[in-house]
Amino acid sequence: MAGAAPGPPLKVLAAQLRRAERGAGGTWQLRRAAAGREPLSLRAVWMQGTVLEVQRGPEGGSARLQDGSGAFTVLGVEQVPQGRPCLSAGKYVMVMGVVRSCSPEPVLRAIKMTDLSENPVHKNMWNLEVEDLHRVIP
Repeated sequence: MAGAAPGPPLKVLAAQLRRAERGAGGTWQLRRAAAGREPLSLRAVWMQGTVLEVQRGPEGGSARLQDGSGAFTVLGVEQVPQGRPCLSAGKYVMVMGVVRSCSPEPVLRAIKMTDLSENPVHKNMWNLEVEDLHRVIP
């Protein structure tokens, strides 16, 4: 799959994305050598985490989130569909976004955000869900 056109947003943890390297044409290569697999080419990701802080701003604001494996920043959070308001510290949210950088920590440009706070299963199962997905992707 290395070099293949990026598909839909890929579920990842901050720690996984932190190890990605810049690829060609605005893509990122998610390294998987430790699992004996070729890198995955991606542009957009699906991440979940707890909102640590929100900064309002003229360019759509930003939010800092934590997913258990590390922190990441999401830009443009005030300019995307959100369903219920979810931009406050302590909320558990899903974010789909385009990767802007990966090091020293991931930075995304938001495409969509959704509040998942009402059901603790989302947070409790997230690491296992990502792990399971990466186990079945060739």
